[in-house]
Amino acid sequence: MSTLKNKIDFVALVRVELANPNGDPLNDNRPRTTYEGYGHISDVCIKRKIRNRLLDMGEEIFVQSDDKRVDECKSLHERYDKVFSASDSKDKTDEEKGKVACEKWIDVRSFGQVFPFKSNKDKKKKVQSQEKDDETKSVSIGIRGPVSIHQAMSCAPIDIQSIQIAKSVNLEPGDTKGPDRLGMKHFVEFGLYKIKGSINVQLAEKTGFSDEDAEKIKEALRTLFVNDASAARPDGSMSVLKVYWWKHNTKDGQYSSMQVHDSVKIALKNDAQIAKSVDDFEITLAELDGLKPEIIDGI
Repeated sequence: MSTLKNKIDFVALVRVELANPNGDPLNDNRPRTTYEGYGHISDVCIKRKIRNRLLDMGEEIFVQSDDKRVDECKSLHERYDKVFSASDSKDKTDEEKGKVACEKWIDVRSFGQVFPFKSNKDKKKKVQSQEKDDETKSVSIGIRGPVSIHQAMSCAPIDIQSIQIAKSVNLEPGDTKGPDRLGMKHFVEFGLYKIKGSINVQLAEKTGFSDEDAEKIKEALRTLFVNDASAARPDGSMSVLKVYWWKHNTKDGQYSSMQVHDSVKIALKNDAQIAKSVDDFEITLAELDGLKPEIIDGI
């Protein structure tokens, strides 16, 4: 695979309807909002979904969530040890281990990763000094990845609705109280969110991130909400409308990432007080001399 040679910027537009795109655990799991009422989705949430899509596509992923896990490892340390506990890996330098990690896991060479693991001896702190250490040595490796993702922001203030939910069956034998209130369910009535990101060539050279990897990231963005349904996000309640993909003709880029991202201009139409559908927005693309995006329909 050839290492990435040209800077890439991208924007994805996400439609949300009667769904909770990213609940805030500090606020009763209500959809995240700014003080001005704009919705946002954390970059961590977006990276999680990209990892899940890459996993669906058959790629090897280091940071797997428990509900998507495809191996027997129940922690990141176990997954790390599975690769580096062999005798031929124990004596590798941290730099050599980082190179192996980038080659093996696409999310490591894309987003970077910190490996702050202690050996079992370090954790127990009571092993005799003469005892042979058959476990992986302590390691502290930091890898910076070339793919950066912004927090997604809604293009207009959002309207959040809340409903109370209740159970309709008894939980335990002999329970005769009938329906009980279980809590609240919060959702965005409608929102159009803008995801922004970039891929840096200098960092791609360090992790081995390739043009082929960039194409996989693009496909993961296009299909971001496939196999992502939940009670908070029913199937079809969230979808990617468009992905704008700019490939510069230089390593550093013909324009700054801010200029490129801001070329996708989204505004409420004059007669719209609050957005109820995509039709309430006017979406335009400002021309950048010598740099045109590939525009892909999402699903």
